[in-house]
Amino acid sequence: MTVTTGSPALDAAPAPTPQTGRVQLALNVDDLGAAVAFYSKLFGTPPAKVRPGYANFAVASPPLKLVLLENPGKGGTINHLGVEVTDSATVHSEIARLTGEGLFTDEEIGTTCCFATQDKVWVTGPAGERWEVYTVLADSATFGTSPQTLIDAGQAPDDVCCGTGSAAEGKPAASSCC
Repeated sequence: MTVTTGSPALDAAPAPTPQTGRVQLALNVDDLGAAVAFYSKLFGTPPAKVRPGYANFAVASPPLKLVLLENPGKGGTINHLGVEVTDSATVHSEIARLTGEGLFTDEEIGTTCCFATQDKVWVTGPAGERWEVYTVLADSATFGTSPQTLIDAGQAPDDVCCGTGSAAEGKPAASSCC
């Protein structure tokens, strides 16, 4: 899918990750094309990346990474939440900090997820909401299968990010991420 807007504001390059990071909101959507069109208008910027079943926006103001995951029947629900940071050192600092706070961390270093190679750490909030702190290391041609550790252990929740469903086809699974 190519988004052409004809508007200089919408044709700008994706916003770089601010030094302070930015909040990530990953939403399930029923129709990716309709969602991309809506959020392009809402935030005045085109998506930074569009792949089958997946799009993300790097919004400069307010600093936001908006991820859209085509997940028919679950549109309008949160897939997961996160904080995008500028580098791996920050991810490792957060691993140490979160562990020091007594939170269980699920670390994924050099994983491929959401068409990107990433370093990340996951924690789960009191209501079961999944949060990730991550940095993007490189673009990837494949969707990936993170969080592999939960899947391998048979502990992946039904709505876990980056499931293995159709990743081999380059598409996110019924539930996916980032």
